Amino acid sequence: FDTAVGIATEAIDRLHTTAESHMRTLVVEVMGRHSGWIALHAGVAGGANVILIPERPFDIDQVCAWVRHRFEFHYAPIVVTAEGAVPKEGQMILKDRSLDEYGHVRLSGIGDWLAREISQRTGTDARTTVLGHVQRGGTPSAFDRWLATRFGLHAVDAVKDGAFGTMVALSGTRIVRVPLPGAEAKTRTVDPALYDEFGVFFG
Repeated sequence: FDTAVGIATEAIDRLHTTAESHMRTLVVEVMGRHSGWIALHAGVAGGANVILIPERPFDIDQVCAWVRHRFEFHYAPIVVTAEGAVPKEGQMILKDRSLDEYGHVRLSGIGDWLAREISQRTGTDARTTVLGHVQRGGTPSAFDRWLATRFGLHAVDAVKDGAFGTMVALSGTRIVRVPLPGAEAKTRTVDPALYDEFGVFFG
């Protein structure tokens, strides 16, 4: 997670320069499926003007109003969207309806749709950058290396103790054992109150 956020943040930082030089909106689509954690963290860290997450269906008219507001100050906006973000109408924006090897719908396409809508509704140019699998590769951050090392140490201890049917997880700064049945049952989503904290930066 930390590595993916770092890569996405660096991409947003670079895109600010391009957006300013061409005075256009740049929509950055990041991974995360049905959780907006990467979009929220990278969007805030990268100084995005709009952040869209799956947990909060968005109003396209409001998004365009934020974009127009930024242009009033001669500032090119950056819109960061999670791949699973949806408009308030509730229709998922997908390139296709095919499934991956795990039976999940392939998410992607919201960035292209947003760029088209922003261009049509505001009369300004908008382009999309889809980070996709670029976020999943490369050199891990120091935090992720440190965390992987701790997970490995504690996993070996769990085997030694015969604690089968559990997984190791980070809780605060502690590594804990979590029962496997149920650990994967619920998607950990962004708390709406946390998302609302950053609303002051939108537009």
